[in-house]
Amino acid sequence: MVKNKYYSAKEAAELLGISKQTLLRYEKRGIFPKPKRNLVNGWREYTESDLNRLKKILGRI
Repeated sequence: MVKNKYYSAKEAAELLGISKQTLLRYEKRGIFPKPKRNLVNGWREYTESDLNRLKKILGRI
């Protein structure tokens, strides 16, 4: 069984071609939906599906 790959906010920002600060700002302003949080450490976790949705919002697909 393959575990789902999760991307950190930094990794997600790099894949989207924006800074982590911009990613977090867009989330705070409601431009991006809030991602799932890790139950242990509270960090944001982005899936491949999340990244595709964010790319569409940015107009990069």
